[in-house]
Amino acid sequence: MEKKEQVLCIHRDRLPEPWVKPKSIVPLDLATFIETCTQSGFDFINRHKAEQDPSLKQLIPYIILQNQCSDQTAVYNRQGSETRLHDLWSLGIGGHINPIDQENQRASFKDILISGMERELDEELIKRPAWDPVKFVGIISEDITDVGRVHLGAVFQIIAKTPESYLPGPELSQFQWAKTCELSQLNMELWSELALELISL
Repeated sequence: MEKKEQVLCIHRDRLPEPWVKPKSIVPLDLATFIETCTQSGFDFINRHKAEQDPSLKQLIPYIILQNQCSDQTAVYNRQGSETRLHDLWSLGIGGHINPIDQENQRASFKDILISGMERELDEELIKRPAWDPVKFVGIISEDITDVGRVHLGAVFQIIAKTPESYLPGPELSQFQWAKTCELSQLNMELWSELALELISL
């Protein structure tokens, strides 16, 4: 972990109670999410500090890729910087939002969120079609795992018209398209289980 890295955080006690239960799966429209987070207030905080402080929720764009029929979902095996998730299967592409995602001091929460989400996609996918729609579907949160208790997932869904057009970068180990109905057979990270339930609602 980069000791000087700053990450976007929101104080847990400023967020709606249904968002921060021991296990939260909340369908939500983008406008409501943005308005609530804007009113709650947000700050860039040292990541090392935020990891030790469960009163803070680090915001993570968590992007799910599915084909047009939703019967195929992209998965990969966790091998990145978050060692606590190694060897678990994940549906979510994404990561922390950093000050680089804030173009200027007047940038809105929406601008920062979308910029961070787009940057994560560009970093983790070597190639992706620009025309596939990206839809915000809601949030996930859990206090069951050490990783989960200090993070809040903003879940997006991309419907891929041509799944073969997506080329993974090195962070997405063993990237593949799996049958959605068979995902439960994988040893998935908890967030992926929650996200799968969210997009199925």
